[in-house]
Amino acid sequence: MRLPIRLLAPVLLAAGPLLTGCGGPEPLPEAAPAPRPTSARPSTDAPSTALPSSAGPSGPAVAAASLGGPGTACPLPVSFSLPKDWKPNAIELPTDPELADLADLARRGPAVMRCEIDAKPAGLIGFLRVWTLEKGSAQPSARAALEAFVKGDETSSAVTYREIEAGALPAVEATYTVRSALFDEDKEERAFAVTTPKGVVVVDLGGTDTAEHREMLPAYELARTTLKAL
Repeated sequence: MRLPIRLLAPVLLAAGPLLTGCGGPEPLPEAAPAPRPTSARPSTDAPSTALPSSAGPSGPAVAAASLGGPGTACPLPVSFSLPKDWKPNAIELPTDPELADLADLARRGPAVMRCEIDAKPAGLIGFLRVWTLEKGSAQPSARAALEAFVKGDETSSAVTYREIEAGALPAVEATYTVRSALFDEDKEERAFAVTTPKGVVVVDLGGTDTAEHREMLPAYELARTTLKAL
């Protein structure tokens, strides 16, 4: 069954979920959903280099579940691994015109949120989110889609793009900062985009602040390095 769509209080918006729904539990190695507590400036291009270390204090993340395939919590155009206790929830946009403002919270640029993976059960405050482009919309390049996604947050700044790989697929990554309304300070964000036979997919990682973001980077890197197109 699906959880009802709901909107959190503004004070939790920076760290909490937006619109959620979850399917029934899936045994490992498939990740299963669980009940939840819950204007871009000019960018620069970085040469194709290895990513900065993002192992975090506890080292690289260890895969404990898989997400994205049929029967998992979030059927997606890609699959990837998740660390232990990260809990995914599928996102369903309301179709009621009166809830259009609520649906807009799950949109950034041309991208629509499809899955939200909660780090709180693992002891962290933040989310790994998966976005796809609207069905039937023109499919831009991964770079163009990622640029539009970053610009979708009007507070984004200090943007750097680089060519990387997501699994065995060519991809583009952006590192940037956004303004936290909760703490009134800039915080780091990171996202990558990849083109699949079913369209462009964007995966991003936030957090309540820069320190929390960096703590969660191993999960982001695990998703990136194990990603496969379906």
